Amino acid sequence: MSSPRAVPFSKTLEVRDCCLCLHVQRAARALARRFDEALRPVGLTNGQFSLLMSLNRPVPPSISSVASLLAMDRTTLTAALKPLERRGLIAVSQSSEDARTRLLALTAEGLAVLAQATPIWDRVHAELEAGLADADGLRRDLQILSSA
Repeated sequence: MSSPRAVPFSKTLEVRDCCLCLHVQRAARALARRFDEALRPVGLTNGQFSLLMSLNRPVPPSISSVASLLAMDRTTLTAALKPLERRGLIAVSQSSEDARTRLLALTAEGLAVLAQATPIWDRVHAELEAGLADADGLRRDLQILSSA
């Protein structure tokens, strides 16, 4: 039986330096940590902030539409909703048009927490954008990658 061919260390360095997936993951983790820390005083993580913001609409969205917007599967979204529902920040109801469809809405308390968190997001986001050469170009490129 022959031994497997070793991957040369030069390939490891190439992946470290060039892999888009690795660089996006590292950036996402760093951004998540920064927003998690900033949002801690209002008791939210960056993911919870994004989820609450996605519910800030005139008409309550379905779980499916929120999952699609946030690029999450329904099971992961449902798990993420539970602590927010326990805290009384969101309400889950049944659609009057289709009993199988669950709708998500911010409660008054959820709106209040989101109102406290938004200026924090504004500040941190402005700080991050100020350090980028081309924030609009980065957003455009990330949108291209996320739709690939």
